[in-house]
Amino acid sequence: MRKLTYFIACSIDGFIGDPSGDASSMYQFVNEEFLEFLKTQYPETISTEGRKLLGFHGVENQQFDTVIQGRASYQVALDVNITSPYAQLREIVASRTLKESPDPNVELVSDDVVARVRELKAENSRLGIWLCGGSQLAGELIDEIDELVIKTYPLVYGSGMPMFGSDFAPTAFTLDSVRVFDNGALVRAYSRTR
Repeated sequence: MRKLTYFIACSIDGFIGDPSGDASSMYQFVNEEFLEFLKTQYPETISTEGRKLLGFHGVENQQFDTVIQGRASYQVALDVNITSPYAQLREIVASRTLKESPDPNVELVSDDVVARVRELKAENSRLGIWLCGGSQLAGELIDEIDELVIKTYPLVYGSGMPMFGSDFAPTAFTLDSVRVFDNGALVRAYSRTR
C-alpha cells in the first residue's frame, strides 16, 4: 500500500499561509542549503518551471509519483497561466468548481476525494502520493494521511490558514526525524500512529 504524505510548509504557529492563503513570506528561507535538501530528497516537489530555472529538470523523482492538491493551491499556478505546475508527476486537483481540466496531465476529482485517494494508495508503485495542500483538503483527508513532512520556517503568523481545516479530533503521529538548517528552518517527519 502506498503512503499519502502531507508535505507542507508552515509557520512556527502552524499556519500554511496568511489569512488569504499567501505563503510568500516563507520563500526567504529557501536558501542554498535548504534548496540542496529539496533537490536531493524531494526534487519532484519543486515546480516544473522551478526545476527548469534551477537546472535539474530531468532529475528522477525520489519520493512521489503523484500529487494531489485543492483548487485554491492549484489556482496559484493558473493565475500565472501554468496549467500543469508539477508535470513531472501525475496531477490530481480536488475541485467542485472546475468543470473541465485545463491540462491533459491534470485529473479533476469533484466528488469523493477520499475514495480516489484510497484507489491511488492501492496502486502498485514504489513511490508515494504527495498531498500538496491546502487546508480544507488536508482536513478531508486526515484519516488517509500516513506521513507528515513539515517544513517549519522561523516565522509567527498569529493567524492565517491552518495546516488542517477540520473539526477538533486529536490524531496521533510519531516523530521520525528532525533536520535543522542554519537559517532556523527545520523539517520534521512524522509517521501515523495506527
